[in-house]
Amino acid sequence: MSCQSCQSCESCHPYAVLTAQRLLPVLRNADADEAVRDARALLAAGCRAVELTTSTPGWAEALARTVPLADAHGRRALIGVGTVTTAAQAETALDGGAAFLVSPYPAPEVREVAARRRAVFVEGGFTPGEIAAAVRAAGAAKVFPAHVGGPGYIRSLRAVLPEAVIIPTGGIRPAEVPDWIAAGASAVGIGGGLPAEPAELAALFGEPAEPCCACRASGGPR
Repeated sequence: MSCQSCQSCESCHPYAVLTAQRLLPVLRNADADEAVRDARALLAAGCRAVELTTSTPGWAEALARTVPLADAHGRRALIGVGTVTTAAQAETALDGGAAFLVSPYPAPEVREVAARRRAVFVEGGFTPGEIAAAVRAAGAAKVFPAHVGGPGYIRSLRAVLPEAVIIPTGGIRPAEVPDWIAAGASAVGIGGGLPAEPAELAALFGEPAEPCCACRASGGPR
């Protein structure tokens, strides 16, 4: 039984949710209203974890308006904030209820805030050293820009970081996600190319690849 059937998966760690969801939408919008509209559409389609970005004007407002939402199965939405590169942005995002933070490259200031506040931080990097440092700090890394190395690069990283949560992002289309997952990605960040038609969007999130932590631990929904 898939995690989407579980109405009480409130204790799942964001990493487990991302791994189950496989595809992480990354929203870069013209304004807060557009970001909220797109987030609502994704949640209605069965997506649970959505990444807003600080490149969207009014992102803090969009965060405040989306954090209280639930997904199509009644589970609390996990709204993260990406393109976080400063301590001030990190503090604002966490104060606003962000479930996780994401940076596009190594961001020591953000790492310090996340450690102090015990927040989930997916730090970005591209070189093996940057990615390994992020994994040592928090167990996860965003590989950006992923299209430069391709799935083969993820496969090489997975060989030396077998337990890491690895999330390639940048230049990846939704139809290519299975190739990246097969290469060892835990989830894939998608910043463009998501369908606007509700039925097509729902098809992307209709059936998680695996249950989240709560369902996995118990063998079914709690």
